[in-house]
Amino acid sequence: MSRSAHPAGPRHADVLPEGHYSAPADDLNALDPKVWAHTVGRDADGVVTVGGITVTQLAEEYGTPAYILDEADFRDRARAWRTAFGNDADVFYAGKAFLSRAVVRWLHEEGLNLDVCSGGELATALSAGMPAERIAFHGNNKSPEEIERAVRAGVGRIVLDSFQEIVRVAHIAQSLGKRQPVQIRITVGVEAHTHEFIATAHEDQKFGIPLAGGQAAEAVRRALQLDGLEVIGIHSHIGSQIFDMSGFEVAAHRVVGLLKDIRDEHGVELPEIDLGGGLGIAYTSDDDPREPHEIAKALTEIVTRECEAARLATPRISVEPGRAIVGPTAFTLYEVGTVKPLDGLRTYVSVDGGMSDNIRTALYDAEYSVALASRTSDAEPMLVRVVGKHCESGDIVVKDAFLPGDLAPGDLIAVPATGAYCRSMASNYNHVLRPPVVAVRDGAARVVVRRETEEDLLRLDVG
Repeated sequence: MSRSAHPAGPRHADVLPEGHYSAPADDLNALDPKVWAHTVGRDADGVVTVGGITVTQLAEEYGTPAYILDEADFRDRARAWRTAFGNDADVFYAGKAFLSRAVVRWLHEEGLNLDVCSGGELATALSAGMPAERIAFHGNNKSPEEIERAVRAGVGRIVLDSFQEIVRVAHIAQSLGKRQPVQIRITVGVEAHTHEFIATAHEDQKFGIPLAGGQAAEAVRRALQLDGLEVIGIHSHIGSQIFDMSGFEVAAHRVVGLLKDIRDEHGVELPEIDLGGGLGIAYTSDDDPREPHEIAKALTEIVTRECEAARLATPRISVEPGRAIVGPTAFTLYEVGTVKPLDGLRTYVSVDGGMSDNIRTALYDAEYSVALASRTSDAEPMLVRVVGKHCESGDIVVKDAFLPGDLAPGDLIAVPATGAYCRSMASNYNHVLRPPVVAVRDGAARVVVRRETEEDLLRLDVG
């Protein structure tokens, strides 16, 4: 079907149903730079372009759905984080957001370190040439085999998550004749999600060792006594999609308090503090994330102030942005299959992907934006719900948004800010094949993760 203009379709109801959505933009053809990668725009014909290539070209060559990743934007954001923190701090990209060998190479070239949390992520990092000493290994239940591989490889740090893991890592390291650098992950009783700040009872989670009740202090006490471990610092992570720095302020106060107690008891000043990641991005125009240099300035000032008050030397700071780097760099390109108006409610727009390529809406009630990508339109806006092709009523990509009322089958639409946790959490639900990741830069495109095939799917089914 032609991707040019289509006859007018259903428009939104005069009285909109209850829901969480913004009013339609004055210009539905506009692309808010807050939610799109830097090189995204429209050409003279109104077709969305990225890195100098139109989405119609990308769809024709690589098919849909597809994750379209702006390599220049990724590198720019990685470099901005590295520059913001300078040489006196470490930036670890959180690989769980999205990891591939191409991404590992980009990180290496831009001077970032890498945080992995499974044997598979570690294998990807090592196979793509990331120096082991620039890798941190996270996880609440690392297997002995994963730990041994990490220690043998010489990873720069293992983040210890439990009393059992303290002993396990020490035993494996000692048996290999090594002294493994480690950080101890603690929970400080602070939870920060977006603009909420809750300083009560957040120890009730699977990650980390609680500060409350002296458990974190006891963990440090035990780790310092083991020959196989070199305790280099404390790790803290307080949440995700964070815009407000107040949670970090309370967390830093409590972490520095622990560092002071360690110095007073053991005569040791640990040289590092890792404040984790979770920094937010703009999924919609309503989101207002902070720039890396603002975050770096705020976190450095918080830690320095707390250490001065405790009469401690300021430790080296580490942060772990993942979503904040890769999230805005990619969008998911879909083809519209059906347009189904429901009188007085909204119009359901079905695309050729869904919850198998983006589970976040179903899992987290996440909000996304969407744009008509293969053309522009002057039609009146209609309220839509973008849904997938899966046999599941919760298969929603964008809950409520406005698209032009002449949207029709064959149109291409794009959902921005899908670089983080979409391909990483993709599945084969309904035996749907996972989309490719296509990297675009300076007028050239290449596949960095290929599209799955039915042969891939059947190869695992041994009958």
